[in-house]
Amino acid sequence: MLLKLITRSSKLAVWQAEHIASLLEKEGAKVEFTKIETKGDKILDTSIAKIGSKGVFTEELEQALILGKADLAVHSAKDMPSSLPEELELIAFEKREKVNDVLVSHHKGLSLDKGFKIGTSSTRRVGLLKHYFPQCEVVPMRGNLHTRFQKMENGDCDALLLAYAGVHRMGLSQYIIHEFDTQTFVPQAGQGSVTIETAKSLDEEKRNLIVKACNDFEANFAISCERSFLSAVQGGCSVPVFAHATIENEQINLTAGIVGLEGEQLIQESFTGGIDEGIQLGIDAADSILSEGGQELLTKIKLQLAN
Repeated sequence: MLLKLITRSSKLAVWQAEHIASLLEKEGAKVEFTKIETKGDKILDTSIAKIGSKGVFTEELEQALILGKADLAVHSAKDMPSSLPEELELIAFEKREKVNDVLVSHHKGLSLDKGFKIGTSSTRRVGLLKHYFPQCEVVPMRGNLHTRFQKMENGDCDALLLAYAGVHRMGLSQYIIHEFDTQTFVPQAGQGSVTIETAKSLDEEKRNLIVKACNDFEANFAISCERSFLSAVQGGCSVPVFAHATIENEQINLTAGIVGLEGEQLIQESFTGGIDEGIQLGIDAADSILSEGGQELLTKIKLQLAN
């Protein structure tokens, strides 16, 4: 069976796509690659929030799926907007890597207590940094992993704030100087996993093979819960909302919330439900967060991002 796979062209995206291809090939598929640059890859001098698209890293890949030019698109799950085009769906979440955010640097002696320059353009990471470590200076930093490392080497910042998964997959773990706790520095929904997007009209035999080869039971339940929260609060890649779910003893434990762009306000709660209640748990969590001041904070954030 031939499967046409489409991916972003960055080194990390290609690594992820090749990993997925290897899983598919173990099930007997032949995989044909297409690599493209997305809007988010091309526009590096503007923040994601200002580009004006919910799918800055996914739009072009999704168009190929809709037009039938590809069978599956491989994405970092954390890059996926909370809502997808009507014709498309996520059918698999690959086994999750460690989800933590990490600091990477060439300088081993840096101290968060004393403060230094940290490069990131994630509004969630900026908000959490300013909330917990106001002594640090945040430097806007766009580009793929290797581009950011080059900017750091050029002296634009002292350290980068990144997802452990990407750092590890690119063989750069030796530069990690600090790993943030997931209960205080809660990850983006989907962080640490690779997801497969297809057209709803995809041939059933192809769909079944992809799910069998790539879908991880725990990752699927946990990230579906996180994305349910993300969708219910209408948070996307540019809005500083966060959600992290884990599964233990047939229970889903969800920590979720929202942080102000300047770290001035943090609303965070934890929730627990049955493993088959994850979607509803995410919705209930969103209702709780929004009713505890999250709606007002979200409105304020969207106004700030629009200006």
